[in-house]
Amino acid sequence: MIKKTLAFSGMLLALALVTSPVLAQTTATTAEVMPPATVAVKISCVGAAVATREAAIDAAVTAHATAVSAAYTTRATELAGAYSNTTSKTVQVGVKTAWADFNKSVKAATATWRTSRNAAWTAFRTTAKSCKAPAGVSDSANSASEVSGS
Repeated sequence: MIKKTLAFSGMLLALALVTSPVLAQTTATTAEVMPPATVAVKISCVGAAVATREAAIDAAVTAHATAVSAAYTTRATELAGAYSNTTSKTVQVGVKTAWADFNKSVKAATATWRTSRNAAWTAFRTTAKSCKAPAGVSDSANSASEVSGS
């Protein structure tokens, strides 16, 4: 019985010695497929795409704010002109024109903001996808948190 156990133990030892190099090769091959440096490069790629998107959104927000501010300034000027009239009818026409111009300007600024925002997110998604980073690295799920611009 002891001889059989020793023979069986010897076979296990021989099997372990034969399979160890195979397991080591499998581990090395797996590490070669996606080393940590490659993951870091992919994450860095997404980070660069985020920075580009944020710069584009910042520029779009600035343009929107400038356009809305100009709309308010123009409205104030037009309303001041309307109230410098001496008849009710001319005041009403001037007020109506001032508010109509204001609404058109704000609507145009909002449309431009939305177009710019959407273009920034679309470009980001395309670039981030090409980075082939691990799942969960992108912040695309937060795009609905953007301000509407209205």
